[in-house]
Amino acid sequence: MQTKNDVHLTLFLRNASRIKVINNEREQVIEGDVNDSERLDSVMKGQDVVYANLVGDMERMATNIVSAMSKHHVHQLIWVTGSGLYHETPEPFGSWVEKTVGHETKENTRRAAKVIEGSSLNYTIIRAAYMTDDKEINYELTHKGELFKGTMVSRASIANLVVTILDMPQSYSRMSLGIAKPGTEHSMPPAP
Repeated sequence: MQTKNDVHLTLFLRNASRIKVINNEREQVIEGDVNDSERLDSVMKGQDVVYANLVGDMERMATNIVSAMSKHHVHQLIWVTGSGLYHETPEPFGSWVEKTVGHETKENTRRAAKVIEGSSLNYTIIRAAYMTDDKEINYELTHKGELFKGTMVSRASIANLVVTILDMPQSYSRMSLGIAKPGTEHSMPPAP
C-alpha cells in the first residue's frame, strides 16, 4: 500500500493557474479540457486512477474519459456528481435539485452515468448532496437502489470518502454511492 508521500498527482484542468503546486516532485499541472479527447488521451498514459469532479457536458466528458482510460488500461475511476441521478432523492429535496440544476442538465448527467456504468472500469460514482464548506467529516452512504438520505454534505466528507476509496478500491468497485450528512433529511439547502 502506498503512503501519501508515494502518490504523484497529475492535475488536468482548463485553467492551470487556479492550482498552486506545492511539491514539484509529486505534482504536475497540465492545462487542458476533458472535451478535447486528443489532449485528454495524451495525459492518460501511465495514470493509475482518475478522479473526475466536472461541470459541463457530462455525457461527452464521461465518454471521453472512459475511452481514454480503456485505451491506456487505466481501470479505476472516481466520478463525483450530485444526488438525484436515479430519481432517488425524496421530496421536497428531489424537486429542489432538479429545478436548481436544471432538468436537461440532470438528464445529461444521467446519460453520463450510463456511459460509466456500461463500461468495464472499476468505477465508483459518488452522488453528493448539496456541498458545504463545513470543516467536519460526518457522513452516511446509500447505495444505488436505496432512497437517498440527507440534503447536505461537507466537501471535507467527500474528500474523506475519496481517500477511503483510494485506500480500498476493490471494496468500492462498480458502486454508485450517495453521500450526505446524517440528520439533514428535513433541512433544505440555502436558496441558490
